[in-house]
Amino acid sequence: MCGITPYDTTHLGHAFTYTAFDVLVRYLRFLGHRVTYVQNITDVDDDLLLRSAAIGVNWKELGEEHTRKYMDDMKTLNNLPPDIMPRATDHIDDIIRVVEGLFEKGFAYERRGNIYFRVQSAQNFGTLCPIPYEAQLQLANERGNFPEDPLKQDPLDFVLWQAKKEGEPHWPSPWSEGRPGWQIECSAMSMKYLGETFAIHGGGEDLMFPHHDCEIAQSENYTGRPFVRNWMHIGMVYCGAKKMSKSLGNMIFLSDLAAKYPSDAVRLYLLSHHYRRGWNYDPQGLELANSLARTLNEAVSGVEAADEEELSRFSEPFLAALARDLDTPHAIQELKRLANHRDSSARRALRTLSESILGLSFTPL
Repeated sequence: MCGITPYDTTHLGHAFTYTAFDVLVRYLRFLGHRVTYVQNITDVDDDLLLRSAAIGVNWKELGEEHTRKYMDDMKTLNNLPPDIMPRATDHIDDIIRVVEGLFEKGFAYERRGNIYFRVQSAQNFGTLCPIPYEAQLQLANERGNFPEDPLKQDPLDFVLWQAKKEGEPHWPSPWSEGRPGWQIECSAMSMKYLGETFAIHGGGEDLMFPHHDCEIAQSENYTGRPFVRNWMHIGMVYCGAKKMSKSLGNMIFLSDLAAKYPSDAVRLYLLSHHYRRGWNYDPQGLELANSLARTLNEAVSGVEAADEEELSRFSEPFLAALARDLDTPHAIQELKRLANHRDSSARRALRTLSESILGLSFTPL
């Protein structure tokens, strides 16, 4: 999945996204599937470099600082570490190889050391967002596209490799000293570790277009094969009915919540929202999740893990909820039902399902 660009970690939107994927991985493994979880780190990118210049901190130091902070926050939240966390800067050769392939096949063109993907050459562009060209362009512009770039053949074309600019990091390539574009980084890293076609890819819903549609176009035209079988996009988290952003000053950071609430309370609060749906931060909802965390903790106090027979008796409604598009809100309702059950076997099932799949830790409150 698309991981962080490490310069503003870790806000509640990050926490919601990566906790949803954490539960998905836990659930699939619980069912017996073999899962390789890859979560990349975009450690060279326009946004990171802009922030670095604005605050006067070296881009690499800034990226390392926020990557460490993100990983510490995920540990605090009890999210499992991904199997592989590749960094873009460690995969420049892999990225160049894909860009070369696209260039040779006529899907890319060169202008003054910059390589662009030719959108009009890709019949499959816009698979996830099949809206008219003008609407695509407007949406892309809102999400970082530079339509007035005079080197582009088409305003919607996107950069695969960009020639170096003063003060920016750069690497050698067949076209220029420069650095990769954001879209190609994710394609190259995911295909390196998961193959040309893999099962699930995703990230925040704001990545659906243009980022993930760019990934599909460049990957499938490079390999000639389907890129991803299933896409998973996480709804936006809002604060004050506005999407969280630095410019609006409405960011809710996980570290601030973790100082006031146990990780189980924060997890339950996040998972009380369906992963596809956007929602607005509500302190009262977090208090209710904190109360529920206490209730579940009390229910499993002194109780060991369930055996197979107990799980078979009590897990079906919980697992059925997750089978319905990872419906964690209804799964949590099933945990509440088990917590009120008189049979101690139900509480043992509660402990096992909560720990193994929802990632609750039941640390003393």
